[in-house]
Formats: sequence, C-alpha cells, structure tokens
Amino acid sequence: MANPTAALVGYARTSTTDQKAGLEAQLRDLAGAGCVRVFQEEVSSVATVRPELERALDYVREGDTLVVTKLDRLARSVADLVAITKRLDDKGVAL
Repeated sequence: MANPTAALVGYARTSTTDQKAGLEAQLRDLAGAGCVRVFQEEVSSVATVRPELERALDYVREGDTLVVTKLDRLARSVADLVAITKRLDDKGVAL
C-alpha cells in the first residue's frame, strides 16, 4: 500500500561558498520539481562528513523520494553512490 504522506525531499550541495549560482540553480530546480523539504550544504565532495546529507538520509521515510539535480552532488564515487542507494533502498526510499 502506498504511503499517503510520501514526499519529494531534495538535497543540494556545492563544493565551495564561491559557487553560489550553482547552489541557487539546484535549489530552484528542486523547488520546481516539487520538493517539500530541501537539505543544502557547501562542502567539498572529498569531505567524509556531510552533515546535511546525513540529516536528509535520516529524514526521508518509506515511500519518499530523495531528489538531486545531478548524481555528483550526492555521491563522491560510484562506491559512495552504491552505499547511499542501499541505505535508501533499506528504508523504502526512491532516488
């Protein structure tokens, strides 16, 4: 049975604070996609700690969809993407 409260949840990331236009574009696209909640951060892709990504992954619930504008905004590598995807799958969350 489908979750009637399922939501689109966005995640936006830029590597540096100098990339304001890129972050604004992601936020605009996520809002346009209908995301009801967006987590955003300015942190390098090589950073091992991404607090807002962790918050987003903790926030999403079964039936939700995590939305990103590009996969490289979400994952640092293919292995990282696989791990994030598994974590989402385990919660019943789409990407």
